[in-house]
Amino acid sequence: MYKTETKIRVRYAETDRMGYVYYGNYATYFEVARVEALRELGFSYRTLEDSGILLPVLDFTIRYRRPAYYDDELTIRTTIPELPGARIKFDYEVLNAAGEVITVASTTLVFIQKDTGKPTAVPAEILEAWKKYF
Repeated sequence: MYKTETKIRVRYAETDRMGYVYYGNYATYFEVARVEALRELGFSYRTLEDSGILLPVLDFTIRYRRPAYYDDELTIRTTIPELPGARIKFDYEVLNAAGEVITVASTTLVFIQKDTGKPTAVPAEILEAWKKYF
C-alpha cells in the first residue's frame, strides 16, 4: 500500500453561490493528487504518455460529508491500496484544516496502449519500482 498527501487551497472560482466548493471540482483535486502520487513514486503521467501508455478513468465514486469553503486549505490523502495490474485504484480522503474528513472517493484507471486503445499490463519497470510499497 502506498500513501501520500497533497495540499490544495480552495480558490474563489471553485465555489458555488452557497460558498461551498462546487462538487465537480473534486474530480480536478483528485487528478492533482493522483498526478503528484505518481510523481512521488518516480513516474509522471507525461512519461507514461510519451512511452505510449494512457491512463483513462474507468470509474469514479465520491461521498460528500461536509462542505469545503473558499480559502480552506485541504489535505488530500491518496492511497494506492494494491499493486496495479492492468488497472490501478486510488482512494482519497479530503481533510479540512481541523483534520475532519469531509469527502471520500476512489477512482480506477486502466493502463491502455495509445496506438490500439487496448488494455495493457502496468509497464514492468513501474511494477518493479513499486513492489517495495506493497
